[in-house]
Amino acid sequence: MSRILAIDFGQKRTGIAVTDELQIIASGLTTVNTNELIPFLKDYTSKNKVELFLVGKPKQMNNTDSESETLILPFLQKLKNQLPNIPIQRVDERFTSKMAFQTMLDGGLKKKQRQNKALVDEISATIILQSYLYNK
Repeated sequence: MSRILAIDFGQKRTGIAVTDELQIIASGLTTVNTNELIPFLKDYTSKNKVELFLVGKPKQMNNTDSESETLILPFLQKLKNQLPNIPIQRVDERFTSKMAFQTMLDGGLKKKQRQNKALVDEISATIILQSYLYNK
């Protein structure tokens, strides 16, 4: 089997999570600067077999797309053009940042560690991936 890679896209930073090859466990991989995201994904997929990209879809409470969706759409087009053999699926990402912060609190991270926005992005990507695996 191959991995599933989840992307919590952000204007400055993007959190990335990945499954194991059996697609059982979701783990945070890293956070990358968004302007380096496509080269990172090309490099990662050249070394690891990835069968699916999950990309968070930001929604409002009334189920309409959030404003940040306009930033994600050009990225999705680039991703399709650069890595056309890997399908992309969108996943509702409402509340993932809040859940990530709560996970950090529950994990006993100190205030300084909880202010690490890159870690929040990585945990958010992991939550997106876990929810996909749970509902698969």
